[in-house]
Amino acid sequence: AMMGPRPVLVLSQNMKRESGRKVQTGNITAAKTIADIIRTCLGPRAMMKMLLDPMGGIVMTNDGNAILREIQVQHPAAKSMIEISRTQDEEVGDGTTSVIILGLLSVAEHFLEQQMHPTVIIGAYRKALDDMISILKKIGTPVDVNNKEMMLKIIKSAINTKAINRWSDLACSIALDAVKTVEFEENGRKEIDIKKYAKVEKIPGGFSEDSCVLRGIMVNKDVTHPRMRRLIKNPRIVLLDCSLEYKKGESQTDIEITREEDFARILQMEEEYIQQICEDLMRVKPDLVITEKGISDLAQHYLMRANITAIRRVRKTDNNRIARACGARIVSRTDELREEDVGTGARLFEVKKIGDEYFAFITECKDPKACTIVLRGASKEILAEVERNLQDAMQVCRNVLIDPQLVPGGGATEMAVSHALTEKSKGMTGVEQWPYRAVAQALEVIPRTLIQNCGASTIRVLTSLRAKHTQEGSQTWGVNGETGALVDMKDLGIWEPLAVKLQTYKTAVETAVLLLRIDDIVSGHKKKGDDQSKQPAAAPEAAQE
Repeated sequence: AMMGPRPVLVLSQNMKRESGRKVQTGNITAAKTIADIIRTCLGPRAMMKMLLDPMGGIVMTNDGNAILREIQVQHPAAKSMIEISRTQDEEVGDGTTSVIILGLLSVAEHFLEQQMHPTVIIGAYRKALDDMISILKKIGTPVDVNNKEMMLKIIKSAINTKAINRWSDLACSIALDAVKTVEFEENGRKEIDIKKYAKVEKIPGGFSEDSCVLRGIMVNKDVTHPRMRRLIKNPRIVLLDCSLEYKKGESQTDIEITREEDFARILQMEEEYIQQICEDLMRVKPDLVITEKGISDLAQHYLMRANITAIRRVRKTDNNRIARACGARIVSRTDELREEDVGTGARLFEVKKIGDEYFAFITECKDPKACTIVLRGASKEILAEVERNLQDAMQVCRNVLIDPQLVPGGGATEMAVSHALTEKSKGMTGVEQWPYRAVAQALEVIPRTLIQNCGASTIRVLTSLRAKHTQEGSQTWGVNGETGALVDMKDLGIWEPLAVKLQTYKTAVETAVLLLRIDDIVSGHKKKGDDQSKQPAAAPEAAQE
């Protein structure tokens, strides 16, 4: 039985719905706003941003991703812009700023106003992306990974746009050392895991020049007992992840004691248990025992009598790193200790007091596959920024080791690709050629921003750069980000890994396509009281069907 005609309420009252053109212009505005925030962070003359997070902490940075992570955004399109910056950061670690500035959305606005259908624009973008990729691969030049100067140059161009460009030489060599250390090949597959095996330890105080890569590991721990040795040459290291204390049963156990000598017996058993563990340890004659769990006072006493230094409650990640640095294996039960589990790769163990904390150093390893980067600096904020910059530098270095192809930096690549795309679009027919050409123009935003950020006259420099790229063999000409003059990037030595550029373009186009596809935004927030009032109302209608 049907009811009489009544107005159809599809969306509940408090839903907002925007559709069609309005959404697209909204999305474009959002994308532009985000790009504007970050625009000044590109290039060697980049400005820093200072962000206050809700907890009142301060972040000072010019790393695109770090800034966007801290901003709270309402608009859904802006949120997806932030996501792509994060993707870029996770994939290749650099180019987070460029991805957002490329803003291929904003050039689409013009066509939408001319009533061009989004799918047409998307098609043109896709085509442009394919061509960009092939052009990039043509521009790319192979690089010899073992040529140290060249590698340093590449890392330097990644660091020059950051806050630490004052000590760029130091930072470059730190990044290169760290990455070279953790790089290792097994059966032909290169594995470079910076996150796990190159740990950055930040110690406030000292000068930034004191930062260095240790040939080994540093942990923020002191020895457990004051009378243990604090300096051991050629230590034999045993790594454990079990605790050296009396282990109570897994489940809850109650012991009823009737005779008092039984109680003494129980205490004695606990002692014997610990003594047993320590004897197991002493069998392999270690000098240094490091465990992830606790060490009881009694165990410390036994170890100290045997002249063994012990460190307890080390983080699991640190333990893994120590294992890779000195060639030890982490053992989970003391009675399974064997000779080959002992690490003998380190030449030196010492505990130093830096500032007001104690640090244990395990250094001068023979062939370490993990390392610690020690950063010193004046304040926490500075250290945090330096760490972020180093991450970028190490990522760049890793990209080059994995895929040794380079493209010129300084906006040269963008101009070359832009020029090639414009040439190509002249041979196209139909409506698609306009958005296609717009992509070419959008790429020019990178050199333009570089010029703006160092205060040169944008139009004049860009025009001459465009003219330069029409000549043969001048694909490597770009903008010198310090002065805003035109230079050949080959002479300046500013190069970027091809992987970063490819990812930047792919991500930028994909996002533009994604946001153009959206033509409707429905946002509804249930109010708390709504749930109760709705249920009874919905029931009668369900009964009638």
